[in-house]
Amino acid sequence: MSKTSDSFETYYKFNKHNENIPIIFIHGIGLNHEIWDQQINYFKNYNTIVYDLIGHGKTPFNNKQIAMKDFSKQLLKLVDGLKINKFHLVGFSLGSLIARDFASSFSNRLSSLVLFGTVYKRSEDEKRQIINRYETMKLKKDNTKVKAVQRWFSEKFLKENPMIYKKIYSILEKTNQETWLKVYKFFVEHQDDDIKIKQITAKTLIITGEEDIGSKPRMSEEICKLIKGSLCKIIKSGRHLCNIECAENFNLTIREFIDNGNDA
Repeated sequence: MSKTSDSFETYYKFNKHNENIPIIFIHGIGLNHEIWDQQINYFKNYNTIVYDLIGHGKTPFNNKQIAMKDFSKQLLKLVDGLKINKFHLVGFSLGSLIARDFASSFSNRLSSLVLFGTVYKRSEDEKRQIINRYETMKLKKDNTKVKAVQRWFSEKFLKENPMIYKKIYSILEKTNQETWLKVYKFFVEHQDDDIKIKQITAKTLIITGEEDIGSKPRMSEEICKLIKGSLCKIIKSGRHLCNIECAENFNLTIREFIDNGNDA
Protein backbone atom coordinates (compact mmCIF):
# COMPACT_ATOMS: atom_id res chain seq x y z
CA MET A 1 0.00 0.00 0.00
CA SER A 2 1.27 3.47 -0.90
CA LYS A 3 0.16 6.98 -0.01
CA THR A 4 -0.14 10.07 -2.19
CA SER A 5 1.80 13.19 -1.26
CA ASP A 6 -1.10 15.58 -1.97
CA SER A 7 -3.50 17.02 0.60
CA PHE A 8 -5.81 13.99 0.35
CA GLU A 9 -3.11 11.55 1.53
CA THR A 10 -4.87 8.83 -0.45
CA TYR A 11 -3.93 5.25 0.36
CA TYR A 12 -3.77 3.08 -2.74
CA LYS A 13 -2.41 -0.16 -4.13
CA PHE A 14 -1.00 -0.26 -7.65
CA ASN A 15 -0.35 -3.70 -9.13
CA LYS A 16 1.77 -2.74 -12.11
CA HIS A 17 3.06 -5.33 -14.58
CA ASN A 18 3.73 -3.31 -17.72
CA GLU A 19 2.92 -0.02 -19.43
CA ASN A 20 -0.63 -1.00 -20.48
CA ILE A 21 -3.67 1.01 -19.44
CA PRO A 22 -4.61 0.26 -15.78
CA ILE A 23 -8.03 -0.52 -14.33
CA ILE A 24 -8.99 1.68 -11.38
CA PHE A 25 -11.69 0.50 -8.96
CA ILE A 26 -13.65 2.84 -6.64
CA HIS A 27 -15.48 1.35 -3.62
CA GLY A 28 -18.71 2.47 -1.91
CA ILE A 29 -19.77 4.08 1.38
CA GLY A 30 -18.42 2.65 4.62
CA LEU A 31 -16.16 0.23 2.75
CA ASN A 32 -12.58 0.31 1.48
CA HIS A 33 -10.38 -1.04 -1.30
CA GLU A 34 -10.61 -4.61 0.06
CA ILE A 35 -14.04 -5.18 -1.52
CA TRP A 36 -12.19 -5.58 -4.83
CA ASP A 37 -9.94 -8.46 -3.69
CA GLN A 38 -11.63 -10.96 -6.01
CA GLN A 39 -11.31 -8.58 -8.96
CA ILE A 40 -7.63 -7.88 -8.25
CA ASN A 41 -6.97 -11.61 -8.13
CA TYR A 42 -8.93 -12.22 -11.35
CA PHE A 43 -7.20 -9.36 -13.17
CA LYS A 44 -3.79 -10.32 -11.81
CA ASN A 45 -2.20 -10.05 -15.25
CA TYR A 46 -3.58 -6.54 -15.74
CA ASN A 47 -2.40 -3.31 -14.19
CA THR A 48 -4.88 -2.51 -11.39
CA ILE A 49 -5.31 0.26 -8.86
CA VAL A 50 -7.55 0.27 -5.79
CA TYR A 51 -7.69 3.10 -3.29
CA ASP A 52 -9.52 4.28 -0.18
CA LEU A 53 -11.95 7.16 -0.60
CA ILE A 54 -11.74 10.22 1.63
CA GLY A 55 -12.58 9.20 5.21
CA HIS A 56 -12.46 5.48 4.45
CA GLY A 57 -9.84 2.85 5.17
CA LYS A 58 -6.49 4.58 5.62
CA THR A 59 -7.36 7.80 3.80
CA PRO A 60 -8.08 10.60 6.30
CA PHE A 61 -11.02 13.00 6.35
CA ASN A 62 -9.48 16.45 6.55
CA ASN A 63 -12.54 18.65 5.93
CA LYS A 64 -15.63 19.47 7.97
CA GLN A 65 -17.93 18.62 5.05
CA ILE A 66 -17.66 16.63 1.83
CA ALA A 67 -18.75 17.39 -1.73
CA MET A 68 -18.62 15.52 -5.03
CA LYS A 69 -15.85 17.81 -6.27
CA ASP A 70 -13.65 16.52 -3.42
CA PHE A 71 -14.03 12.90 -4.49
CA SER A 72 -13.46 13.68 -8.17
CA LYS A 73 -10.45 15.82 -7.34
CA GLN A 74 -9.06 13.00 -5.20
CA LEU A 75 -9.18 10.65 -8.19
CA LEU A 76 -7.66 13.28 -10.50
CA LYS A 77 -4.82 13.92 -8.05
CA LEU A 78 -4.19 10.18 -7.78
CA VAL A 79 -3.88 9.54 -11.53
CA ASP A 80 -1.95 12.74 -12.19
CA GLY A 81 0.45 11.92 -9.39
CA LEU A 82 1.04 8.48 -10.88
CA LYS A 83 1.40 10.06 -14.34
CA ILE A 84 -1.46 8.00 -15.73
CA ASN A 85 -3.03 9.71 -18.72
CA LYS A 86 -5.55 7.03 -19.71
CA PHE A 87 -7.30 4.34 -17.69
CA HIS A 88 -10.33 2.08 -17.32
CA LEU A 89 -12.59 3.18 -14.45
CA VAL A 90 -14.95 0.96 -12.43
CA GLY A 91 -17.07 2.69 -9.77
CA PHE A 92 -19.38 0.96 -7.29
CA SER A 93 -22.40 2.59 -5.55
CA LEU A 94 -21.06 5.93 -4.22
CA GLY A 95 -18.02 5.13 -6.35
CA SER A 96 -20.25 4.99 -9.43
CA LEU A 97 -21.50 8.53 -8.70
CA ILE A 98 -17.89 9.68 -8.41
CA ALA A 99 -17.06 7.89 -11.67
CA ARG A 100 -20.04 9.57 -13.35
CA ASP A 101 -18.97 12.99 -12.15
CA PHE A 102 -15.36 12.43 -13.18
CA ALA A 103 -16.36 11.10 -16.60
CA SER A 104 -18.64 14.06 -17.28
CA SER A 105 -15.55 16.31 -17.21
CA PHE A 106 -12.72 13.95 -18.12
CA SER A 107 -14.08 11.36 -20.56
CA ASN A 108 -10.94 11.97 -22.60
CA ARG A 109 -8.94 10.36 -19.77
CA LEU A 110 -11.01 7.18 -19.84
CA SER A 111 -10.46 4.17 -22.07
CA SER A 112 -13.70 2.75 -20.65
CA LEU A 113 -16.17 3.39 -17.84
CA VAL A 114 -18.12 0.88 -15.74
CA LEU A 115 -20.91 2.16 -13.48
CA PHE A 116 -21.70 -0.63 -11.04
CA GLY A 117 -24.58 -0.57 -8.55
CA THR A 118 -25.39 3.04 -9.37
CA VAL A 119 -28.49 4.98 -8.32
CA TYR A 120 -30.66 7.24 -10.45
CA LYS A 121 -33.94 9.11 -9.92
CA ARG A 122 -35.00 7.47 -6.67
CA SER A 123 -38.77 7.21 -6.24
CA GLU A 124 -40.39 8.94 -3.27
CA ASP A 125 -40.58 5.59 -1.47
CA GLU A 126 -36.92 4.87 -2.22
CA LYS A 127 -35.98 8.32 -0.90
CA ARG A 128 -37.90 7.65 2.33
CA GLN A 129 -36.13 4.32 2.79
CA ILE A 130 -32.64 5.75 2.48
CA ILE A 131 -33.51 8.74 4.70
CA ASN A 132 -34.81 6.32 7.33
CA ARG A 133 -31.55 4.36 7.17
CA TYR A 134 -29.61 7.58 7.66
CA GLU A 135 -31.74 8.57 10.67
CA THR A 136 -31.25 5.11 12.19
CA MET A 137 -27.49 5.37 11.69
CA LYS A 138 -27.50 8.67 13.59
CA LEU A 139 -28.88 6.79 16.60
CA LYS A 140 -25.75 4.59 16.50
CA LYS A 141 -27.76 1.38 16.55
CA ASP A 142 -25.47 -1.62 16.25
CA ASN A 143 -27.82 -3.44 13.88
CA THR A 144 -27.44 -0.87 11.08
CA LYS A 145 -24.20 -2.50 9.93
CA VAL A 146 -25.72 -5.98 10.18
CA LYS A 147 -28.69 -4.89 8.10
CA ALA A 148 -26.39 -3.30 5.53
CA VAL A 149 -24.53 -6.56 4.96
CA GLN A 150 -27.83 -8.43 4.77
CA ARG A 151 -29.06 -6.03 2.06
CA TRP A 152 -25.87 -6.39 0.07
CA PHE A 153 -25.83 -10.22 -0.09
CA SER A 154 -28.40 -13.00 -0.33
CA GLU A 155 -29.21 -14.91 2.84
CA LYS A 156 -28.04 -18.15 1.24
CA PHE A 157 -24.65 -16.68 0.29
CA LEU A 158 -24.02 -15.31 3.77
CA LYS A 159 -24.85 -18.67 5.36
CA GLU A 160 -22.45 -20.44 3.03
CA ASN A 161 -19.71 -17.80 3.30
CA PRO A 162 -19.42 -16.68 6.93
CA MET A 163 -15.90 -15.32 6.35
CA ILE A 164 -17.21 -12.89 3.73
CA TYR A 165 -19.82 -11.68 6.21
CA LYS A 166 -17.11 -11.24 8.84
CA LYS A 167 -14.82 -9.39 6.42
CA ILE A 168 -17.42 -6.87 5.21
CA TYR A 169 -18.85 -6.31 8.69
CA SER A 170 -15.32 -5.75 10.02
CA ILE A 171 -14.67 -3.09 7.36
CA LEU A 172 -17.89 -1.30 8.33
CA GLU A 173 -16.99 -1.49 12.02
CA LYS A 174 -13.63 0.19 11.38
CA THR A 175 -15.17 3.12 9.49
CA ASN A 176 -15.35 6.23 11.66
CA GLN A 177 -19.02 6.80 12.58
CA GLU A 178 -18.89 10.59 12.29
CA THR A 179 -17.23 10.44 8.88
CA TRP A 180 -19.62 7.74 7.67
CA LEU A 181 -22.60 9.91 8.61
CA LYS A 182 -21.22 12.91 6.72
CA VAL A 183 -20.60 10.85 3.58
CA TYR A 184 -23.92 9.02 3.89
CA LYS A 185 -25.75 12.35 4.23
CA PHE A 186 -24.05 13.46 1.02
CA PHE A 187 -25.19 10.22 -0.66
CA VAL A 188 -28.77 10.63 0.62
CA GLU A 189 -28.97 14.19 -0.69
CA HIS A 190 -27.41 13.44 -4.08
CA GLN A 191 -29.27 14.98 -7.00
CA ASP A 192 -28.94 13.42 -10.46
CA ASP A 193 -27.88 15.82 -13.20
CA ASP A 194 -29.02 14.57 -16.61
CA ILE A 195 -27.03 17.26 -18.41
CA LYS A 196 -23.79 16.12 -16.80
CA ILE A 197 -24.59 12.45 -17.42
CA LYS A 198 -25.17 13.18 -21.12
CA GLN A 199 -21.71 14.78 -21.27
CA ILE A 200 -20.12 11.36 -20.73
CA THR A 201 -18.55 10.26 -24.01
CA ALA A 202 -16.41 7.39 -22.77
CA LYS A 203 -17.27 3.83 -23.75
CA THR A 204 -19.64 2.90 -20.91
CA LEU A 205 -21.13 -0.20 -19.30
CA ILE A 206 -23.81 0.09 -16.62
CA ILE A 207 -24.10 -3.01 -14.47
CA THR A 208 -26.12 -3.99 -11.40
CA GLY A 209 -27.53 -7.02 -9.62
CA GLU A 210 -30.92 -8.38 -10.59
CA GLU A 211 -32.00 -8.38 -6.93
CA ASP A 212 -30.29 -5.17 -5.79
CA ILE A 213 -32.96 -3.35 -3.76
CA GLY A 214 -31.12 -0.02 -3.62
CA SER A 215 -29.51 0.24 -7.05
CA LYS A 216 -32.31 -1.30 -9.04
CA PRO A 217 -32.04 -2.56 -12.62
CA ARG A 218 -34.54 0.14 -13.62
CA MET A 219 -32.04 2.80 -12.60
CA SER A 220 -29.25 1.30 -14.69
CA GLU A 221 -31.52 0.92 -17.69
CA GLU A 222 -32.61 4.57 -17.48
CA ILE A 223 -29.05 5.88 -17.22
CA CYS A 224 -28.10 3.71 -20.19
CA LYS A 225 -30.56 5.72 -22.29
CA LEU A 226 -28.75 8.95 -21.38
CA ILE A 227 -25.19 7.90 -22.21
CA LYS A 228 -24.76 7.57 -25.95
CA GLY A 229 -23.63 4.11 -27.05
CA SER A 230 -23.63 2.68 -23.52
CA LEU A 231 -24.48 -0.90 -22.63
CA CYS A 232 -26.49 -2.28 -19.71
CA LYS A 233 -25.93 -5.65 -18.04
CA ILE A 234 -28.02 -7.12 -15.21
CA ILE A 235 -26.24 -9.80 -13.16
CA LYS A 236 -28.63 -12.71 -12.63
CA SER A 237 -29.52 -13.29 -8.95
CA GLY A 238 -27.04 -10.59 -7.93
CA ARG A 239 -27.47 -8.18 -5.05
CA HIS A 240 -25.55 -4.99 -4.27
CA LEU A 241 -22.11 -6.58 -3.84
CA CYS A 242 -22.52 -9.01 -6.72
CA ASN A 243 -18.85 -8.45 -7.60
CA ILE A 244 -18.28 -10.77 -4.63
CA GLU A 245 -21.37 -12.99 -4.58
CA CYS A 246 -21.49 -13.43 -8.37
CA ALA A 247 -17.78 -12.84 -8.96
CA GLU A 248 -17.38 -15.24 -11.89
CA ASN A 249 -20.18 -13.64 -13.91
CA PHE A 250 -19.18 -10.12 -12.88
CA ASN A 251 -15.49 -10.54 -13.67
CA LEU A 252 -16.12 -12.10 -17.07
CA THR A 253 -18.56 -9.30 -17.97
CA ILE A 254 -16.03 -6.62 -17.01
CA ARG A 255 -13.14 -8.33 -18.78
CA GLU A 256 -15.04 -8.81 -22.04
CA PHE A 257 -16.14 -5.18 -21.98
CA ILE A 258 -12.68 -3.81 -21.23
CA ASP A 259 -10.90 -6.05 -23.72
CA ASN A 260 -13.32 -5.33 -26.55
CA GLY A 261 -11.54 -2.75 -28.66
CA ASN A 262 -9.29 -1.55 -25.86
CA ASP A 263 -5.68 -1.97 -24.88
CA ALA A 264 -5.86 -4.01 -21.67
